[in-house]
Amino acid sequence: MTDAQQSRLKLQAAAGFRLPALPGTPLEPRHYSSTYHDTVDHRLASVGVALRYRSEHGYGAWQLRLPANGSSIELELPGSPDRVPRRFRDLVTAALRDRMTSEVATLDTMRRGVRVERSGRVVAEVTVDQVVVRAGEDSVRAFDEVEVDLIEGGERDLRRIGRRLHEAGAVDGDQQPKLLRALGLAQADPPRVDPKAPPRRQLAAMLQIQYHAILAHDPGTRLGADPEELHQHRVAVRRLRALLRAARPMLDRAWADELRDELRWMGAALGEVRDLDVLLEHLEDEAAELEPDDAQAFAPVLAVLANRREAARALMLAELRDPRYIRLLERLEHDLAYPPEAGKAVKPRTIAAAEFRELRKARRQLGPDPEDHELHELRIKLKRARYAAELAMPSRGLKAGRFVKDAKRLQDVLGDHQDSVVAAERLRELAVATGDPRAALSAGLVIARQAERRETAREAFPEAWRALKRSGKRAWL
Repeated sequence: MTDAQQSRLKLQAAAGFRLPALPGTPLEPRHYSSTYHDTVDHRLASVGVALRYRSEHGYGAWQLRLPANGSSIELELPGSPDRVPRRFRDLVTAALRDRMTSEVATLDTMRRGVRVERSGRVVAEVTVDQVVVRAGEDSVRAFDEVEVDLIEGGERDLRRIGRRLHEAGAVDGDQQPKLLRALGLAQADPPRVDPKAPPRRQLAAMLQIQYHAILAHDPGTRLGADPEELHQHRVAVRRLRALLRAARPMLDRAWADELRDELRWMGAALGEVRDLDVLLEHLEDEAAELEPDDAQAFAPVLAVLANRREAARALMLAELRDPRYIRLLERLEHDLAYPPEAGKAVKPRTIAAAEFRELRKARRQLGPDPEDHELHELRIKLKRARYAAELAMPSRGLKAGRFVKDAKRLQDVLGDHQDSVVAAERLRELAVATGDPRAALSAGLVIARQAERRETAREAFPEAWRALKRSGKRAWL
């Protein structure tokens, strides 16, 4: 399977549009046919995914385009046009679930363009596509599209090229997938929170935002090329669960608690791999700071950890293929638009204030030198207070926003503290697992650094807490 990650600008052009003079090499003109596959209700296109079989000069291959952090990832696999590769179906499980796909449109494309070069590097490819949409043997629609795909360039290059294309007559167009344009459909707007809406509708929008984030990051989690995709997947699950907890006074309690239990299971399925990703990245950075001989001795520790991460990933993928996960996604899609309500309406500000009081109470119960586990428990309560504050942000505005900002800062401090504690514990166990005395000695050096990291976090804690306490009082008391 081949893949490429791209940042892209899409513009529209009238028939006969000519590219302006751009420094570089003209691309060989291409003529290819793309048969798109989707469900009858276009579930893939609606989340920015394109699944197609592309044929050109007698060669055909399946292509899958996935959204990823503001750009896209394109994957390609050889295969028969009669059957979608199993690997591709697995990557889009969250969107498709058990639904079947079929051919929904065929696009014939004539492409011409230029490979833009500057200072000896390939900045981008700029192309003009003349697209004809076919249904059977008949042409039913045509449009022209201009695309800029960054290769080695950055956002500044993208803006510069975009200005040149606008000057040549191209206009801003919708950024929706070609398939939706071909079918004359509009991509659904992502859910957003309306500050003027009733609190219950604001809550529903917040819950749906997290559900859509789960859908968006699920393919990247399965692909495994970018650890950030798994991180954001897990964050969405955690935030959804926290919002349901914070909003329990507004919701049917039994429904919310049952759904939170299922989300806890989903979060646990993702959690071990994410925790190992964080630990592995940190220990690789630590190893880079060691003397060469010590770094070499430490390598078996990293190898054991990497093997455990791969084993954990295999278990995670099995969970993501479990029918339980599919049922949960179906339930989230069905329930979160109109979550079952409780008998009374509670203002989000009231909920946020209650969580802040609980957090202050927990802080007062800590002694002058809290145990490691006590600071970890405080961090859990801090997350609850933060997510409750986010629930109230649309109506509370800047004061709530300041509290959330300070909560993130304190959360980072306590997160560093917890990561250092966990890293030290894991290192001791990993050093034993290697059975290598030299590895154990090098691990001891890294453990000593974790102790320094732990103390640094403890020193930063009081100031970060005072800032949060001040902004919390302004926002909620």
